[in-house]
Amino acid sequence: MTSTPIGTTIETDLNGAMRITMTDRILEFLQSQPVIVLDGALATELERRGADLRDPLWSAKMLIEQPELIRSVHEDYFAAGADVATTATYQATFAGFARRGIQAAAAAALIEGAVRLAVEARDAFWRVAAHRIGRRRPLIAASIGPYGAMLADGSEYRGRYAASDDELRDFHGPRLELLARSGADLLAFETIPCLREARLLAGLLDAFPNLTAWLCFSCQDGERNSEGEDIGDCAAALQPHPQVAAIGVNCTAPRHIASLLRKMAPRTDKPLVAYPNSGEQYDPQRKAWGVTPGHPLEFAELSGSWYEAGARLIGGCCRTTPREIRAIRARHVLNDR
Repeated sequence: MTSTPIGTTIETDLNGAMRITMTDRILEFLQSQPVIVLDGALATELERRGADLRDPLWSAKMLIEQPELIRSVHEDYFAAGADVATTATYQATFAGFARRGIQAAAAAALIEGAVRLAVEARDAFWRVAAHRIGRRRPLIAASIGPYGAMLADGSEYRGRYAASDDELRDFHGPRLELLARSGADLLAFETIPCLREARLLAGLLDAFPNLTAWLCFSCQDGERNSEGEDIGDCAAALQPHPQVAAIGVNCTAPRHIASLLRKMAPRTDKPLVAYPNSGEQYDPQRKAWGVTPGHPLEFAELSGSWYEAGARLIGGCCRTTPREIRAIRARHVLNDR
């Protein structure tokens, strides 16, 4: 599966030579509406619909067993108002598939197929004239999860990898290169627990000057990423990378989001991203979520504080559903018209 590379514009100079330049899809979108509405959870939404994801491949297991269920989730998020579908490639890695005896060519086909499912869902949604009223054509973000997600032991919420920088590059590079020609509009580096991995991913983008991405950290509290580094310092460290078009936080308790964004905002001029989980605690041993004590958190109400703190891409992560996404769109986009 090939197409024009992610986020590119092809220009011709006075001598007739063609050149490819980067296009910032995020900035384009934000010129026409105040917030880009992201989608919500994929894996836990698949589980809510009956999928058994108690497997190291997690949501990527459904690329093998029930790809049509993934497409259905994408369709429902578009119907709920999402401007972006994030592909089922978070845990779809060459290393992870190899552990299941799936060789590189077949693994590549599954990864490309994940992007195709999102594109098919978007294109089917966009063919309906009523869906185009007051909306821009939605984007496809190819998800790239952290090295820790492949380990399937909760390392994306701890960091402190034993792997060297070279090992991390060898892990991320082939999938990034594949997704660069997959037909997606941009990349989503998600649930990154540490600045070392974030810098490495930003550096890998240099080899693909047409690529743009957002990059989000997982965080342990209102000040630090999962490895314990100051989140403001993380924002400042990524500021010099123009292909990182937006930065923020995902799969973190909602109560921490506004504080984290307020620490990031003075250290960067990039749009900020917020898509927290539902606030529940994940047990990587049982592969299950437990309810955090306290009252249920209302995403639409909380998202107002995230917007005030600088978030311009807002959605949900684990345990959120199309219901939360519909409420976010109603608050931040429909009310603006």
